[in-house]
Amino acid sequence: MVYTVTFNPAIDYIVRTDELIVGRTNRSSSEQMFVGGKGINVSAVLAELGIKSKALGFVAGFTGRAIEDGVTEKGVETDFVHLESGCSRINVKIKSGEETELNGQGPQIPEAAIEQLFVKLDELRDGDVLVLAGSIPNTLPSDIYEKILARLSDRKIKTVVDATKDLLLNVLKYKPFLIKPNNHELGEMFGVELKTEEEIIFYAKKLREMGAVNVLISMAGDGAILVDEHGEIHKCGVCKGTVKNSVGAGDSMVAGFIAGTTRAPGFENGDYEYALKLGTATGGATAFSDDLAKKDEIFELLKQL
Repeated sequence: MVYTVTFNPAIDYIVRTDELIVGRTNRSSSEQMFVGGKGINVSAVLAELGIKSKALGFVAGFTGRAIEDGVTEKGVETDFVHLESGCSRINVKIKSGEETELNGQGPQIPEAAIEQLFVKLDELRDGDVLVLAGSIPNTLPSDIYEKILARLSDRKIKTVVDATKDLLLNVLKYKPFLIKPNNHELGEMFGVELKTEEEIIFYAKKLREMGAVNVLISMAGDGAILVDEHGEIHKCGVCKGTVKNSVGAGDSMVAGFIAGTTRAPGFENGDYEYALKLGTATGGATAFSDDLAKKDEIFELLKQL
């Protein structure tokens, strides 16, 4: 089973308007609402690819109920911790030529709720996959990722960590199965500006030396590079299409990669070249859509690779 954790899920409220004038009443030309959160995105795309997962995290209030219902509608099993006060956040994204975002803070998460999450994580068994993705809200301990991985370190669980800088560097000692920084984030970790493919590979290998099993570096329009658990280097270009949406593309790439390395009908277990291609196609399918990737679009793009 794949488990995903989203500490601070949200409803993304997307508003389109022909013109945005600050200080005036503006009217929308269209509106959409999506259930958001990096772990939730991974679970939703896995469901499209026919792989079961369970979404964990924290929800609160009427917005939390809407998030839980929305995740269930995507075919994902949920086991959220329900907070007694506050409301899960709403992120407002205004699209008018340029995009303006106003992201909510989210509810307070008490110590008792954190312990409830730990109890749920204790149910994971050897062979399960755990995805930890995204930033940590300021109501949680800054070392929550480390605490989770330390708690599970006595089991053979494949952990996937999609985070930035210290959040990522501090968990490498627990040997995560996959990490996915982009090329800019990779440079920030080592305090350097990466300009060449050779430099990117050099520092990706350093992350492997520090403990990561597989290091996947996304490079936007320049494709992606994977340094796998055997030290082999795989490269993949990008799919052709019109970019409509950047939200969730990285999460979709993670989902596609997991699918490519999961023992399930239709997937080649352990074939890292295939996993990289499937991840790339899945990320592209989201980038070329208004919402998250759909199965037919994923496998159509896979043909390009």
